[in-house]
Amino acid sequence: MGQADSTCWTVLRGAAIGDGVSREAFAARYTPLIRAYLAARWRDSPLLQELDDASQDVFIECLKQGGVLQRADPGRPGGFRAFLYGLVRNVALRVEQARARGRERLLSDVDRSVGDGVAQESLSHVFDRAWAKAVMREAADRQAERAEREGEASLRRVELLRLRFQDGLPIREIARLWAADPAALHREYSRARDEFKAALLEVMAFYHPGSPAEAERESAELLGLLV
Repeated sequence: MGQADSTCWTVLRGAAIGDGVSREAFAARYTPLIRAYLAARWRDSPLLQELDDASQDVFIECLKQGGVLQRADPGRPGGFRAFLYGLVRNVALRVEQARARGRERLLSDVDRSVGDGVAQESLSHVFDRAWAKAVMREAADRQAERAEREGEASLRRVELLRLRFQDGLPIREIARLWAADPAALHREYSRARDEFKAALLEVMAFYHPGSPAEAERESAELLGLLV
């Protein structure tokens, strides 16, 4: 996550002015979201064959001198997630228009390229789920990093969450595999969930600096997207 006072907006500003570390952080965090959105948007389009190049085009448009990152407004409604969605959506349109130049039929607006309002809503959901997964990965990584510092018991709780959520094993089965008392393991599971929530709220503070209540609401919303 970088320094403690780093937020999505400081990374964004750093990337916009050419800071190499910020640009790497921006690309590492948001490439999966951009690719998920573009793959869904261009699912039935020849542009899907150009996904790698088009994803790079998105970053070029974002990071170039005078590009959209330099005009980002931290006070815009919907926060950073809404900003990033609008950014990728609009840059995707520019990529489509650039590909269409010189062809018989030019694309004139975003809805023409992806269908009607229902399609737009579906694409928004694709982006939101990709966003939620990315945030959860950040929280899991943060929890694991902390566990590395705290020792074996903390690492075991990280593994407990992995077995429960990634592998889908019930607590009683994990207890059998570990030759552990199920009641004690349930207590450890509860503690592991609390530790993950704390890590998630720290990640959400990165996206919603100075607003714990908003971070809590956004965390709940993201968890709902993954149900």
